[in-house]
Amino acid sequence: MCRHLAYLGPPVPLGDVLDAPPHSLFRQSWAPRRQRHGTVNADGFGVGWYAEGDPVPGRYRRSGPIWGDQSYADLARVVRSGALLAAVRDATLGGADGETAAAPYAAGPWLFSHNGAVPGWPRSLAPLVPTLPAVDLLSLEARCDAAFLWALVLQRLRAGDEGPQALADTVLEAAAAAPQARLNFLLTDGATVTATAWGDTLWYLTGPGPRTVVASEPYDDDPRWTEVPDRTLLSASRDGADVLLTPLKEPAA
Repeated sequence: MCRHLAYLGPPVPLGDVLDAPPHSLFRQSWAPRRQRHGTVNADGFGVGWYAEGDPVPGRYRRSGPIWGDQSYADLARVVRSGALLAAVRDATLGGADGETAAAPYAAGPWLFSHNGAVPGWPRSLAPLVPTLPAVDLLSLEARCDAAFLWALVLQRLRAGDEGPQALADTVLEAAAAAPQARLNFLLTDGATVTATAWGDTLWYLTGPGPRTVVASEPYDDDPRWTEVPDRTLLSASRDGADVLLTPLKEPAA
């Protein structure tokens, strides 16, 4: 239902990662090569990035297609960063909540994106509502499934869980409530990337040098791209030396 990407590496203009490759995230907004659900990601987009010395990322999000936003084109040309997360959106419910529903979601040092959909939303995830404090429910940025899932992840992060544990537990909890849900998550704090493959495609690329890219699909034909198996948790650092893939069990297992 979306395409997303996280980059950790040497500081570069945002456009070098998001626009320049031949099958870039920008191009994936209308011509994805490996998207299993939906064909056009024109219901909003967003990019979050980290400035040197500031642990709290900046964001730029809009409700329209990325190709029609001239302000984004200028931003991507002049802003440089060594850590970013971006997404283009195909909404489960067209037009719901505008740019507030577009990833990345943010809190403190974290950026988060959800590629997928929860069948039967919101009723299917209603059993998980009691697990969230009332203030978190009242503070949801949007009324879509991704915003609710982010609230579940964020609650675990604030309780002290590391990123991999927070994502894994949230995926299994949501999958138990909605067994057909597609739950590809992407999370970064500017130093590490954590992701899940659960119902849709996920790939990663390391090198040359200290560079790690995790994406819904490859943005070029570099043979070093590696596909992540379904039902898998990925954890990676900036240098790409420690990409860890951990199988995720089905909720009933």
